[in-house]
Amino acid sequence: MLREILSAMAEPMRLAATRLLWDGGAHCLCELMVRLEALQCQRSRHMQARKAAGFVNDRRDARRLRYRLDPALSPQRRAMPDAVMPAHVAKEGLAG
Repeated sequence: MLREILSAMAEPMRLAATRLLWDGGAHCLCELMVRLEALQCQRSRHMQARKAAGFVNDRRDARRLRYRLDPALSPQRRAMPDAVMPAHVAKEGLAG
């Protein structure tokens, strides 16, 4: 499982997706595609990697698939993104 976690955090597109999901809200795949300037096939692949690592869950809302950080993350699994996100936001000069 450590391999999946590191892979999910190491790829720039996946890290950017985590930053968008960090607000705790549910975001549809179409919104993520626009904000990350990604094609649907790319976004789906990256979100599946995040899901496999246990960071996000999804739900179907009518015709849209919505992703959010898994609120049931254990403290151990939450520790890595909690440590990485502030540094990523500061490095990129991004607003919270």
